[in-house]
Amino acid sequence: MNSFRFNLRLQKLRNQILGNPYYRFQSAEEIAIASQLGIRIDANNAIVDDWLRLPGLSIHQAKTLVELSKAGVKFYCVEDIAAALSLSPARFEYFQAILTFDYYDDEAIEIATKFIQINTASVEVLANTPFMDLLLAEAVVKNRVENGLYRDIVDFQRRLNLPGDVLAQLMYYLKF
Repeated sequence: MNSFRFNLRLQKLRNQILGNPYYRFQSAEEIAIASQLGIRIDANNAIVDDWLRLPGLSIHQAKTLVELSKAGVKFYCVEDIAAALSLSPARFEYFQAILTFDYYDDEAIEIATKFIQINTASVEVLANTPFMDLLLAEAVVKNRVENGLYRDIVDFQRRLNLPGDVLAQLMYYLKF
């Protein structure tokens, strides 16, 4: 009877963890269950809510880790996280089950996150945007001058009569 209750408790925990992507783990046991379920937190790409899932981490500590990451600090292991927070690495040892320390090429990230302000960009800037030639850049600016600012990507597509495949390539570089 005791093992039945234990299994029910574990099943309930599993369901809670799977059902709530922001579930805040309470113990090493819950971290182990999350790991078995395939839940991972990428230390170099985590947001505040991700860090807050870890037991004992304060919002101040979570914000510190996010700000450090945004500033270009790379975390390679739990010891790096502990050092960033001036804490003992032992405190983070059981987090290793769900923490990953993925590598991101800085140049690739910079290219992927460089957006062009479509409502203020010049023809020259637009023409240097991937997948946009000079003719399209001129059409973008002409339409903007004649008809006003683009409200969103759908308005942009409609006004310029862009095919879906062209828009699918451009949308990664445009900001409205």
